[in-house]
Parts: sequence; C-alpha cells; structure tokens
Amino acid sequence: MDQTIEMANQAMDMANGYLPVLLNAGKALIVLILGWIVAGVVAGVVRRRINNTPQIDPTLGNFAASMIKWAILAMVLVAVLGIFGIEATSIVAILGAASLAIGLALQGTLSDLAAGVMLVVFRPYKLGQYVDIGGTAGTVKDLNLFTTELVTPDNVQIIVPNGQAWGSVITNYSAHDTRRVDLVFGIDYGDSADQAMQIILDIAKADERIMSDPEPWVRVTNLGDSSVDLTARLWCAAADYWDVKFELTKTVKEAFDAKGVSIPYPHSVEIQKKG
Repeated sequence: MDQTIEMANQAMDMANGYLPVLLNAGKALIVLILGWIVAGVVAGVVRRRINNTPQIDPTLGNFAASMIKWAILAMVLVAVLGIFGIEATSIVAILGAASLAIGLALQGTLSDLAAGVMLVVFRPYKLGQYVDIGGTAGTVKDLNLFTTELVTPDNVQIIVPNGQAWGSVITNYSAHDTRRVDLVFGIDYGDSADQAMQIILDIAKADERIMSDPEPWVRVTNLGDSSVDLTARLWCAAADYWDVKFELTKTVKEAFDAKGVSIPYPHSVEIQKKG
C-alpha cells in the first residue's frame, strides 16, 4: 500500500513538472498560429490598399506587404521565446554573439534581401511588364523580399532570386510605350525592289496601329545568295507589337502573291558524274 502511494506521488510530481512545459507549448502554438494568420491578413490589407491607390506603383505594394509580414512573424517569434522564459535582451545578446555565423550561413538570403530593396528603389521592372533577366524571359507577376516571380507566355512559373536578378542584365520590353517592329522580306532578283518596297509601305500606312511619326522605313539591306532582302522598320504601341509583326508578315506575303512578286527559297542542285 505504501509503495502504491509513493508511486502515485511520483507520478503527480512528474505531471506537475511537465505540466508547465505542456502549457507553455500550447500557448506558443496558439501564438504561432494566430501570429501567422494576423501577419497574412495585415499583409493582404496593406497590399490591397497600396495596389488600389493609383499614385503608387503596385510593385511597392507587394514588397511592402512582404516586409510587414516578415516583421510581424519576427515579433511573433520573440513572443514565443518569451513564453518559454527567454527574454528579448537575451535573444539580442544571442543573435549578437552568433551574428557572424548567421551572416555566413545566410549570406545568399541576405544578398537577395538587399537586392530586393535595390530593385524596389531603382525599379528596373514593374508588375505586369515583360522582361528578360539573364536569359530568363517572362511577365513579372510578383516582387517580394527575396525573389521575383515571372510567368512565361505558355504559363510556366519561374522564380528568380533577387540577388541573381540584380546582378544580371535586365532587358525590359515593356519599359516604353512604343516599340519598333523589324521585318525582313526576301524577293527574287528578277523582281522590282521599288515595287516590293512600295507594297510594304502601302500596307504599313493603311494599318492604323502603325505610327506615322517616326514614319515607316523600307530599304534594300542585303543582296543574298538567292534573294534581295528588304527590311521594314515600323513603330507601333508596345501592346500591339506581336500582332503587328505577325499580321503584317502574312499581309505582305499575300500582297506579293497578288502583285506577282516572288519570294525565293533555297534550291539544291544535284550533279551526277558519268563514268
């Protein structure tokens, strides 16, 4: 009987010892969940408010929302550590002592963070623009603290670290309102270059999407092995670039056919030697 009572007392002592830890773990879990939810909600509100303000670039909205979310999560982490009795001053002291190791371990991440700030400050690209970053092309869908998200024309997601983006050559195809369309047409040596150039100019001037200033430009630019090459340089709105390029290529080809201007293609000649 005495042994049973002693075992029960030991069990109670163990329960009393673990109970505060379990309670703290439960509190910490609740704080983590609530903190994650609050961080997401606040970041979403900030993003919507900024993006709905016409005077502010939407790129800043996503970046600011990302910063606020991570700042709230950092405060949540400090609160969780405080639940387990680790005070903020102790956390600062530990981080200060481990700053070198943390910096070395996270130098890539810190570089992405710094590059993200530079991208937002100098804004070489914005949300919705079509860019090429170091050979990777797509439409900018998101720019946050650490990465830039691109979407290719065939709807493939590409994640580019901000450090890599900032350190690469950035080609922004949407930076300006207008673009020049360059088209090259090859005609037969027996055809009239002046006639072919006039056909191209007439088609260009009849298209309302093509600007009159700068005026359409068509010249003979090369004498190839099997064709006389004509280059057309036409200016249009950046949004119309691909439609103009594809439609004029088809329209000029059909006009050449109708006017008897031939487009040559490579020929192969077979030579047989009789023994």
